[in-house]
Amino acid sequence: MRTNYGYFEEDHLGKPYDLRLAKRLFGYIRPHGRLLMLSIVLTMAITALDLTLPYLTKVAIDRYIVHDVSDNASRTVDGPLISHKDLSCLKKADLTVLRSKDYAGMTWIAMIFLGIIVCHFVFSFGDVIIMEYVGQSIIHDLRRDLFAHLLRRCVAFFTANPVGRLVTRVTNDIQNLHELLTSIITVLFKDIFLLAGIAILLLVIHWRLALICFAMLPIVFLTTSYFSRLARDVFRDLRIRIAEINTRLHETIAGIRVIQLFCGETRNYHGFRRLNHKNYRMEMRQINIFAVFMPVIDLLSSTGTALVIWYGGAHVLADDMSLGALVAFISYMRMFFRPIRDIAEKYNIMQSAMASSERIFLLFDNRDEIPDPERPVALETARGAISFDRVCFSYAGGTREKVLTDITFSVRPGQTMGIVGQTGAGKSSLIHLLERFYDPTEGRISIHGIDIRRIPKAVLRSRMALISQDVFLFADTLRNNILGGNRNISEERLKEIIAAANIGRLIKALPEGLDSELTEGGRILSVGERQLIAFARALAHDPEILILDEATSSIDTETERLIQEAASNLMQGRTAIVVAHRLSTIRHADRIIVLHRGRIREAGSHDELMARQGMYYQLYQRQGV
Repeated sequence: MRTNYGYFEEDHLGKPYDLRLAKRLFGYIRPHGRLLMLSIVLTMAITALDLTLPYLTKVAIDRYIVHDVSDNASRTVDGPLISHKDLSCLKKADLTVLRSKDYAGMTWIAMIFLGIIVCHFVFSFGDVIIMEYVGQSIIHDLRRDLFAHLLRRCVAFFTANPVGRLVTRVTNDIQNLHELLTSIITVLFKDIFLLAGIAILLLVIHWRLALICFAMLPIVFLTTSYFSRLARDVFRDLRIRIAEINTRLHETIAGIRVIQLFCGETRNYHGFRRLNHKNYRMEMRQINIFAVFMPVIDLLSSTGTALVIWYGGAHVLADDMSLGALVAFISYMRMFFRPIRDIAEKYNIMQSAMASSERIFLLFDNRDEIPDPERPVALETARGAISFDRVCFSYAGGTREKVLTDITFSVRPGQTMGIVGQTGAGKSSLIHLLERFYDPTEGRISIHGIDIRRIPKAVLRSRMALISQDVFLFADTLRNNILGGNRNISEERLKEIIAAANIGRLIKALPEGLDSELTEGGRILSVGERQLIAFARALAHDPEILILDEATSSIDTETERLIQEAASNLMQGRTAIVVAHRLSTIRHADRIIVLHRGRIREAGSHDELMARQGMYYQLYQRQGV
């Protein structure tokens, strides 16, 4: 048996292997491969359109705007050519005629420009729709699988891990992946294509000027790498702080009665304030990192543009480069730094998503569960015969700190076994072993002579019903809480269950009867009413083995009478194990065992134990029964 109780450490994760996390995420991305390929094709088309716009500007400037109009004179005016110095003397109407082909060319350029913008809109719309669909589908599957994974964890796992942490994993952390899967992936492909296209075009336009600009790339990459390491650590800490806040909030809401009863509002407020301040400091550290990173990227971009204007302008003046080429070069340079800025702007989202994915897959990697047998054995339908054979158990595993030691007893089908003992004697631990919430560290537990470790958990637990002192009801209708999803129970059988469980009066008192909505945990009901509903739920389950874990320890006398009647109806023809606080509730049990410090000290019927005047007799006398 594992000795870590299912706890998984989050505060100190190893080196962030993004590639390893990406491979695991790819398992969820792969089923949507065709849609992703379509998205990539659209992204390539969008990138090509983006790259076309500055080149159209170059064509418009060089061919039509600053084109030497004297070249058109031979084509538009009969007679001798007009010298360049005489163009300023022409009337506006004559210039319009002279440059009619330039105007026509500009019109075509504008129409092409408008067509590119329309195509860009259509392709972008399709790309966004596809990526949102893929992203939502992946999030849906990931959350479903993580919830199913949690359902298979053993009870020890949930005992060790705070509810707020697990809720954060299933909600906040998975939602953080949404932006990564929708916009980040698209931006990544688009930026790669854009950078490659811009680099080629810059070399084509003016290769010497392009090489000067490329010399800045090592500085850009080193800066990005440095800030990425800082940001990763911050986002890891942020995920931990958020989980701690959720845990504290859950504990405060769940325990508000105890907090207010013992005037603990101030203490809890200061505790939450400390956690909130730690989160605030992490948020401010994140802001400080990006407050430096973003201006550095802008500074590098401006420096690159300044180099282009200085060096390229000199070539234009020397007639070694056209004005349109310089304008296009500046546009491409600004576009060249835009992908880097996009990555900077998305980096907080990307780092948050990667930190979340680490924790999600860390939770997926947890394998603390009670395993089903590789070769299950069929369980007979005979009423439950139970046997404990030299059972030992320790929550820490091994032989340390044993909670139960050398427990041996048997219960025949249809018998009622009472278990008594002082607090901490091991009564509830014994029940947990029988339900197979834990496995014994030593010994064997059998039903019908079959080791329960050879019986599938679902089959084993379908033969049992546990009614504990603290009954949990779901935020659902009373009917669904009783039936537990079993739609095969007829209305006639449901009426019999209600009568046997003595909840008819309770149902009449509720505004909508069986269809009344209960709050989480059934808090609008008293402890006794919740226990009566638990008996009804057990009757609907129709178990072979009934387990009552101190079910009447915190109720009034009248409710106890109703519960005793319900218990009597439920135990008829069934094997029953009753953990009793009030010894009067088990005096008619077929056999009683007395636990003390994890060992069986006495065993026998009520009369036999009373005659011995041992530990059971002393407990009985103390209660004044």
